[in-house]
Amino acid sequence: MKTTQKLAVSAITVAFTLGLMGCGGMSQRDQSTAIGAGVGAVGGAVLTGGSPLGVVGGAAVGGVIGNQVGK
Repeated sequence: MKTTQKLAVSAITVAFTLGLMGCGGMSQRDQSTAIGAGVGAVGGAVLTGGSPLGVVGGAAVGGVIGNQVGK
């Protein structure tokens, strides 16, 4: 992986981690959705080599999965 792509994946991971720290007042289902979206975005970035479409697609799919798991 190129250095720029590694940096982008790291930045996305840090941003989602910091964002998830504010999940204290969220329901379990909301937390699962947010975590699923974060994991999906990182997974999409890794699988597609940092493609923006892969990141957004991964976040969308991960959010849906997290939402359904959080029921």
